[in-house]
Amino acid sequence: MKRDDQVRGTGKKPTKKPGAVISPAEPDSKPSAVPPVLLGDLRSLIESARVRVAVGVNTEMVRLYWNIGTRIRRDILGKERAAYGKTIVATVSHQLTHIYGAGFGRANLFSMIRFAELYPDVKIVQTLSGKLSWSHFVELMKIDDPLQRDFYTEMCRLEQWSVRTLQAKIQGMLFERTALSKKPEELARKDLAALRDEDRMTPDLVFRSPYFLEFLGLSDTFSEKDLENSILRELERFILELGTDFSFVARQKRIRVDAEDYSIALLFYHRKLRRLVAIDLKLGKFKAADKGQMELYLRWLDKYDRQPGEEPPIGLILCAGSSAGHIELLELEASSIRVAEYLTELPPREVLEQKLKTAVAIARERLAAGKAGE
Repeated sequence: MKRDDQVRGTGKKPTKKPGAVISPAEPDSKPSAVPPVLLGDLRSLIESARVRVAVGVNTEMVRLYWNIGTRIRRDILGKERAAYGKTIVATVSHQLTHIYGAGFGRANLFSMIRFAELYPDVKIVQTLSGKLSWSHFVELMKIDDPLQRDFYTEMCRLEQWSVRTLQAKIQGMLFERTALSKKPEELARKDLAALRDEDRMTPDLVFRSPYFLEFLGLSDTFSEKDLENSILRELERFILELGTDFSFVARQKRIRVDAEDYSIALLFYHRKLRRLVAIDLKLGKFKAADKGQMELYLRWLDKYDRQPGEEPPIGLILCAGSSAGHIELLELEASSIRVAEYLTELPPREVLEQKLKTAVAIARERLAAGKAGE
C-alpha cells in the first residue's frame, strides 16, 4: 500500500510539504473569518482605484471633446462657409457614429465646437478637466454672459459642486447675488483671475445678498432667537447657502469689554479667506447702530481671538432689509463689514430677477459717479 493510502486509512490528513501552494478550499469547507481591518483596507484600495479610474476617464473625455471641437473649428468652420461647414459636420458625425457608436451625434459635435470656442485656452481646459465633468461643461455652456460663465466655472471647480448643485446655483441666481456682479467688469475679472490662478478668494466672491433661508421654515412672526435656533437646527443647509468653505465655530460667543458682557450670535471661519466671520442677526432693516456693534465685535476678535497667520476678522450683518442709503453713507462696502438681506420665503423668480437687476444697476451707477467725482 502506498504512503497516501496508509494515511487515508488511519483517518489522518496528509502533511503539507514546506513551501507548498495552498489550494482553494473545497466547496463544502467552512470559510475562515476575515479580520475587519483587512477587509476594510481592501475595500478602501478597490474604491480608491475606481475613483481614480473614473476621474481619469472623465479627464480624457473632456480633453478629447475639446480637441475634436478645436480641430473641427480650425479645419472646417474656419473656412467661413457656414452652410458647407454644417453639412461637413453632419457627415463627420455620421461617419464617427458608424465607427464608434453613440456619443458623436451632430448635436454633440456642435457642443464640442462650442466648448472649444468658449474655452479656447488649452491650459485652463487641462486644469478644469480634472475637476469638472463633461456634464458640468454642458450646463456652463448654456450661460451666454462670459463673466457669469467664468464665475460659475471657477466656483464649481473650487467648491466641487455636483451637476445638480451647479444647476441649483444658476437657478438661484448666485452670481447676481454676489457683490462681484455689482462691480465694473474690469475689476470683477481681476477677482476671477486671482481665483483661477491663485485660488485666492475675496469677500466680494464669498458674501451675497439676499441669502435664501426658506428652508428654516419660519412663520410670519419670529424672534432673533427663533432665527438663530432655526439656523443651528439646519446648520448644514445654512453653510451650503453661505458657501462650502465656511466652518462653524461658536454660538453666542461671549466677549467682555469694561465689565460689560456681549455675545456674537454666530461665529464661523472661512478657510480660503483665512478669517473669522462674525454673523449678527437682525429682524428689521439695517440701522447705523448695527455698524458700531459689529465693529466692537471685530476689534475684540482681532485682539483676543485671531490666530497667527489669519487675516483680520470680517463681519456679516443679516437683516430683513438692507437699507442701501445707510450702507452707502457709512461706506461699508470699503470696510470689513458686509450687510446682507435674508429671505425666509422665496419670491417668484421674475420678481427676484428684477430686484437683483435693479440693485446691480444702482451699485454700478454709484461706482461710476464716485469715479467721476475723483
